[in-house]
Amino acid sequence: MSIYATIDSPLGELLLVGERSTVARGGVALASVSFLEAAGAPDVQPQWDRDHEAFAEAERRLREYFAGERSGFDLDYVVPRGTAFQEKVWAALESIPSGSTTTYGKLAEQVGAARDRIRAVGAAVGANPLLIVRPCHRVIGASGALTGYAGGVERKQFLLAHEGALQLLPA
Repeated sequence: MSIYATIDSPLGELLLVGERSTVARGGVALASVSFLEAAGAPDVQPQWDRDHEAFAEAERRLREYFAGERSGFDLDYVVPRGTAFQEKVWAALESIPSGSTTTYGKLAEQVGAARDRIRAVGAAVGANPLLIVRPCHRVIGASGALTGYAGGVERKQFLLAHEGALQLLPA
């Protein structure tokens, strides 16, 4: 049975969904992290149990990240639920270091996808269920444009600036 919790962040309320696990640190394996009010965020299901305490470790790490004290998460995940191609792209996302970016084209190259499959790579990035934790926000367009992000481009911009990969100009 799934469990969930919501936590505040500088970018809005986050919805954490997971599964209880006796082998996961903290007793929960994450299935998804999303912005509650973002398009495509999962709806809380009536059969899910709310259990804020179960997500204490994930919440602590997210708070450390937003405080600038952490750049990675090292959390246990539910086995990815995507196609083999999506899972390959999601694994590649985890190799993008904090403070840097890559392009969809370079990511396609990394996973062995042909240049004509860049849109498929973009779709796989967009289907990432673990926003922030699995850093899909670090993938940008070839021109440097901040194209697409399930949490919204403004959040992507904030995250990249927070990590030092993007300099924001004063308003």
